[in-house]
Amino acid sequence: MTGAGQAVRAMRALAVAVIAVLALTACAGLPLTGTVQGGRSVGEQLPGPDFLRLPDRPQPGATPEEIVDGFLRAGAGPVSDWARAREFLTPALRDTWDPTAGVIIEPTGTTRTPVAVGENAVEVAVAPTATVDATGVYEPATGGTLPLRFELLQQEDGEWRISQAPDGIVLDRDSFVTAFNRYTLAFFDPTWEYLVPDERWFPTTNAPTRIAAALVDGSPVEWLAGSVVSAFPDSVALSPTAVPVSLGEAQVSLNEAALTVEQRTLDRMQTQLDESLASAGVTRVQMRVGSADVDAGTVAVRSTRVAAQPLVATADGFGFLTGDELDPVPGLSDALAQAAAVDALQLSPDRVFAAARFAGDGSTGRVDADGDVQVFDQRPGLVAPTIDPFGYVWTVPEATPAALRAWVPSGPVEIANAWPGAAAISAMALSRDGTRLAAAVTVGGRTTLSVAGVIRDGDGVPSGLGDPVVVGDLDGPVSSVAWLDDSSVAALVDTGAGPRLREQVVGGEGTESAVPAGADTLAGGNSASTLRVHTDQGGLFIRRGANWTQTAEGIDVLATQQGSPR
Repeated sequence: MTGAGQAVRAMRALAVAVIAVLALTACAGLPLTGTVQGGRSVGEQLPGPDFLRLPDRPQPGATPEEIVDGFLRAGAGPVSDWARAREFLTPALRDTWDPTAGVIIEPTGTTRTPVAVGENAVEVAVAPTATVDATGVYEPATGGTLPLRFELLQQEDGEWRISQAPDGIVLDRDSFVTAFNRYTLAFFDPTWEYLVPDERWFPTTNAPTRIAAALVDGSPVEWLAGSVVSAFPDSVALSPTAVPVSLGEAQVSLNEAALTVEQRTLDRMQTQLDESLASAGVTRVQMRVGSADVDAGTVAVRSTRVAAQPLVATADGFGFLTGDELDPVPGLSDALAQAAAVDALQLSPDRVFAAARFAGDGSTGRVDADGDVQVFDQRPGLVAPTIDPFGYVWTVPEATPAALRAWVPSGPVEIANAWPGAAAISAMALSRDGTRLAAAVTVGGRTTLSVAGVIRDGDGVPSGLGDPVVVGDLDGPVSSVAWLDDSSVAALVDTGAGPRLREQVVGGEGTESAVPAGADTLAGGNSASTLRVHTDQGGLFIRRGANWTQTAEGIDVLATQQGSPR
């Protein structure tokens, strides 16, 4: 397949799906496609099962159109495996309809109009903004209206019931975030040093069981699969699948294959389960085989947390800003004082070197704490460089996104499959665990915030990118991209009417908000609430609730951090 062909497949797959499902038959699953719908703040906790609603049951004498409308509304009630929704179905369909096959998400307040088609059929047009598949994977949709067809039969008592319906459910956004919640599956990076989040959306009922099944018996989301590993061998499975929870402790039962697993692997399995089930409020996990407990602990993993203080360059030097005081980075602050002026900086996790773009000629390189300065890349139009946790400095020119390179002092690695079909890239940032590269790229005139998995070997040496996934559309040029935490990324977008902030959960919803005038650089912290913004007038701002507060002035460069020393 050519690069252009790969781009169409990877970055426009949802658009293709829209066309494919227009021929939907009544026995098919719900078509999963439509545009990003803004929602809650990134990282905001969603309602739990205490908020679940009980939809209305079928009303006596209801018309076929009213039965279909009631059935769609009942999709908001997952209690007892959507028992209320099944009341709208014939006995034959009641046992075979699968509500977990997927979710079509429509805008809040959507009014659906079922239309009779002949004597025994009803069609409903839906306008998806996003979809969730059977494995809990959330995708923004590309727009369009899709028809859903329902066949009905009149029962002996004269009441209409649905005899054929697509699997899955249709929810507006408010109903979706009431019935579903975002949970995190934890995988390892290829070096087994970091835990990597894979965000999924499951009904809030029986969430621990769904999470464990996705982790133990499932696989990572497709676009990330080549960039992470799981400790669970293929031979190990849940047995039985139910995960009971009592007083915060979850019992995860595995088949007998777990008895032959070596201790190190068991400990990694325990670590993945602990981290994954914690997103459902579980405080302790016990693995079992039959009636016997599995003896396993957790393994140490590297933290991706960064210092709370902003990292800046001013006329007084380079360091962490606390109040009006600048705390230097040992060795590196002195080295940068002797180096050429820079307009972009990123600090390595161990704080022994920084990636820099030099203001004079736009070249990029590395400044070491021992004073050594190396110019890596002198190609024209380079975007701000980014560092991975294994010592590589990543560079790419704006006009040639495919020409992505990762540099170490011994030379560059050419990164394969970098942004196929993209005509431009304006900003990029590696996640602190080094498994994902986020970027603002333009393909076919459409600018998107996209994320690709990083392909590495077990020693952390990069070789390529996986196929990218679009996580959000952008309304203009982008000056900066930054990771807000392990699961969320942000872009600073020039909409023509001033800069706007796009925040996006990778595998979830996005929001857009105002930023200070002249905003040109972002630096993430340890959560979305600690995001900092730099302006072209040298101002430094931090978000306080819905507002931005200036905390410093005279800032030449707002640097980003890629972690903390071990």
